Parts: sequence; C-alpha cells; structure tokens
Amino acid sequence: MKGYVYILRCFDDRLYVGSTIDLNKRLSEHQQGKGANFTKKRLPVQLVYFEEFDRIDKAFYREKQLQKWSRAKKEALVEGNKEALHSLAACMNFSHYMSKNGQ
Repeated sequence: MKGYVYILRCFDDRLYVGSTIDLNKRLSEHQQGKGANFTKKRLPVQLVYFEEFDRIDKAFYREKQLQKWSRAKKEALVEGNKEALHSLAACMNFSHYMSKNGQ
C-alpha cells in the first residue's frame, strides 16, 4: 500500500510533518479540524511538501526522520534548496570537527 509523508505550513507559519496512505483525505481532515491537535489549533494549513513511497512503513520512517530536523533544514527541503539542505545536514559536533581537521 502506498504511503505519503507531507509537510503542512500552519497559519502561524509553523511546520507540521505527518504521514498517511491517502494524502487528499488527510489534508481535508486537517483543514476541517479533524487532523492532529497541533494543526487543529493552527488552521488553516497549506500543503507545502510531500513524498510518495511504495509502502506506508517507509513513509512513516521518513516522517520520524523529518520530525527530528531543524526548522531551517525543513524549510530548505520545502524550498528545494539542495545546497542549504546539504550544509544543514553536515555534522556540527566537536568530535566530528576535530576528526575532519586531522586533530
């Protein structure tokens, strides 16, 4: 069964990430206030990004991955800005920096 991961922009400019087997139905549910509590309080919402998968479990896995991303990284994905997405994906912790610089 197909699955989708999607990103909605709420009226207050917050982003919501979800997954579903029926994107049109789920978007309609969000718009009617029958979606998640997060979106229910922030109507209207606008679909700004989605990915299609051959199985719902893959979409669910991707949803969990995207939910951990920073807002800046999600925005780069929504905008299709591969350069920004790549730089935001770089590991920024101290041990990575030290090993990268031969320390």
